[in-house]
Amino acid sequence: MKKLKKVKGRYAWTATVGEKGQIVIPKQAREVFGIEPGDTLILLGDIRRGIAIPPKSAFIDIASQIFEEEE
Repeated sequence: MKKLKKVKGRYAWTATVGEKGQIVIPKQAREVFGIEPGDTLILLGDIRRGIAIPPKSAFIDIASQIFEEEE
């Protein structure tokens, strides 16, 4: 098995999907990204590239890009 090398600021975690389709975000991930109980997260999906959960701070940038493309 190939070992992943550490790159500063890059992380990898695993999560298991439960029977109700819920996942638990690992504690270290919640701490790194400041995710608190009750926070609303945005999930972005691309059929070829997968699902992304960007940090809360990226929401304004993402929303701006979406609305700029509409014009």
